[in-house]
This record gives sequence, C-alpha cells and structure tokens, in this order.
Amino acid sequence: MSRRRHRPDDDDISAFRQALSEAGVRPLHSNRADPGRPRRSDDSARARREAATTAGEDTATGRTSDGRVEAVRPSEYLDFALPDLPYRERQQLKRGQIAWEAGLDLHGYTLEEARAELEAFLADAAAQRARCVLVVHGKAWGGQADYPVIKSHVNAWLREWPNVLAFCSATESDGGTGAVYLMLRRRRDGR
Repeated sequence: MSRRRHRPDDDDISAFRQALSEAGVRPLHSNRADPGRPRRSDDSARARREAATTAGEDTATGRTSDGRVEAVRPSEYLDFALPDLPYRERQQLKRGQIAWEAGLDLHGYTLEEARAELEAFLADAAAQRARCVLVVHGKAWGGQADYPVIKSHVNAWLREWPNVLAFCSATESDGGTGAVYLMLRRRRDGR
C-alpha cells in the first residue's frame, strides 16, 4: 500500500474553492471562539482572562506532572506504545535493533532536576529530528520511598510527552531495566 497522497492540480483546487463559495462557506477572520454572548467587561473577568493567558509563562515545570505516580519495581520491564505504532517497529525497538542517536543519564539528579533534564533532552531530540534515543534512569530506591523514584516518574512522564511514540526497557548491553529506548515522533512525518 502506497503512502503517497494525490496532489491536487490547480483546476481541482479552483473547483473546490468555487464549490465552497457557492455553498456559502466564508473564511474565518479570527481564531477565537464565539460563545454566542457578549464578553463580560467587569474587572474580575478581565483579571481571570489575564491570569489564564499568562499562567504558562512563569510556570517552571513543563509538560510533565508529578501527579500520582505508580511505583514500579527495580527489575520491572517498562513497555508503552501508542496503538497505531506498527508492530514491526515496536518489536525492533524492544530488541534494540533501532540505533539510538542520543542518550541521557539521570543518575545523581534530584527528582526536579531529572524532570528538567528530561524535558530539555526530549525538546532537543525533537529539534534534531532524532528517531530513537536512550534514557538511563537507574533502578536505585529513593531515600524515603520504597521504590525506584526516578524510574517510576520517568515511566509516568514519558506517557505524557506528546512526541513519544513508544518506549521500552533497554537490552542488557544498554542498561537493561535501568534504561529505556524511546521512539520519537518526527515533526514532519505523520507519526
């Protein structure tokens, strides 16, 4: 099955635009939703709008949260994939057959430092259009916790990250259950 799409020629585009025009479809001039009622102009509504638009600017944390994190065992095999990922690619990732292009070692970081490092690493990998990367999270238990804190949080954080197509524990030669291979979405491709 071919993945190439038919590119419409100029006549097709013109016919489509004319059909839209005849149907009464008008282009949008604003990307704001129209709730069907006038906007409130009182001070409290203005303050809420301003707070909502500036909320993301001063927030230190990025895309990952520290909500309730499911504890994982030190030797537990991590495995996650989006449902539309082809079986063959997932199996290649699990076997370590996809060469990883960059790596990050989170040993010695606090939880907040690990989150910041992981987010920066994933953003950089996306900018470099990396397909597969390695993250070493370790298996050490946290000071007060009776489970591997960084590993458990990495497991949760990677499931939230929009560019992660799949991840699984690495092969023994790359760290075993103390590391994960990540398959990342490339910006221009469909997955």
